[in-house]
Parts: sequence; structure tokens; C-alpha cells
Amino acid sequence: MKIIVAIKQVPMRDSPLHPALSGKWIDEADLSFEINEPDAYALEEALQLKEKHGGEVVVLCAGPERAAQTIREALAKGADRAIHIEIDALVSLDTLGLAKLLAAAVTPEKPDLILTGLQSDDLGAGQTGVVMAELLGFPHSTIIMQVEVRDAGIRVKRELESGWFQHIEMPMPAVLAMQSGSNKLRYATLMGIKKAKSKEIHRVTPVELGGTASAVATIEKVYLPQKSKHTQIFEGDAKTAAAQLVEKLKFEARVI
Repeated sequence: MKIIVAIKQVPMRDSPLHPALSGKWIDEADLSFEINEPDAYALEEALQLKEKHGGEVVVLCAGPERAAQTIREALAKGADRAIHIEIDALVSLDTLGLAKLLAAAVTPEKPDLILTGLQSDDLGAGQTGVVMAELLGFPHSTIIMQVEVRDAGIRVKRELESGWFQHIEMPMPAVLAMQSGSNKLRYATLMGIKKAKSKEIHRVTPVELGGTASAVATIEKVYLPQKSKHTQIFEGDAKTAAAQLVEKLKFEARVI
């Protein structure tokens, strides 16, 4: 069984973020980076499937040279090899452009299963895996909590609203977007870190994958949210005012 896991390197959580001078993205000069959290759960699911059924786990990552650190961490945790699509300005690609690159890199591999995180911590579009599946012509499903391999394909557990779950049977090859918290994440062992140094990282450029088209969607401006204060007086008796307050908190502030 060959499983490809698409991962992304993103700024560390709680990092101080500031718009870049261009106003098109954040200033990355003094940031530290880590693997996108939902992608870490996708990697863990792939490693557990490999331990149960054998096969190979291949990490796929698009990003600048610094992304090699995140790739090595994935290899240290147990992935067998990696494909690094080297692109400096990843933010210059929209979802479709990135999905095209990933699909082009995946096609020669002929995988049985492709796992991605549900969404990225930086952009949060939650579309890349789905678009890639459509480009490949693979069945796909999102918000996956568990994957069970069966003779005829796979059975997945999806998280729905209000504590409900859905079980779906799917053929392979397929693309699944994993939900955070689906497994307990492992740490890289000392032996795993040593082995990662000798594992293969195949580097490829967007041009080699045919990714030269311009983006359909672009980021026009990145800015800090404006803070403002507003006072509103509710008219009427206590009961009427309380009802109005609840409505505001529920539908405008969205805190209840």
C-alpha cells in the first residue's frame, strides 16, 4: 500500500504576525515555522496504516528551501521518502494552482491513498485536497477521524455537527482530508532522526511539473483587524432588554 501525505510548513502558532511592506502577505523574516497541525494528524494516520498493512509512506510538500526542515521531521517520524516541490513564493499560488502542482507530482507515484490535513493554519481555505482529488479523478471525503482498510477499499469515519459521525465506504485510490485530534501524535525518536538523514528527498520545480499558469485568485491586502468600541442602550423593561441582549450576543457577537 502506497500512501502519500501532503504537508505544509506554516508559521508557529502564537507567532507575532505583521503585514509585509508589500501588504500582500505577512512578514516572514523573524518567524519560526512548523508542520501544519492537521497535516501532522494526516501523517500519523498514514504511519499507523503502514504499521498495520505494510507499504510505503511518501511525504509531499510544496514550499521554499526552509520547508526541508519540516520534511526531515516527517521522515524522522517514519515516512519512507519525500517529494519537495521547490517554490519560494508559495502564497503566489491559489488553491487551484497548488492543487495542480500536487496532482502532477502525485500522478507518477500511482498511490493507493492520499491524505491531507483538513485545512492549513495560515490560509485556512480547506480546499486543496478536494481540488487535487477532482484533478486526479479520485473519490474524496473530508473531516476524517478514522480510516479502516478493507478488501474492497476503505471505510472512513467522518465528524459531523453536534457530536454526530458518518461512516462511508469508498474505493481506492482516494483522497482524504484528516481532522485534527484524530490520533495521538508521535515524537521523532533519536534513531528516526538519524535515519532521516539518509532518506531520499526528490526535489522538483513547478516548471518541471508544468505549473506555469497564473493564479485565478490573488490576495489583494493583508492587514490587522481594526479595533473599535460601540455602546448600545436597550430600551424597554428588564425582560425586553434581556431578550435584545441575548439576540445581539447570539447573532452578532456569536459568543453564545
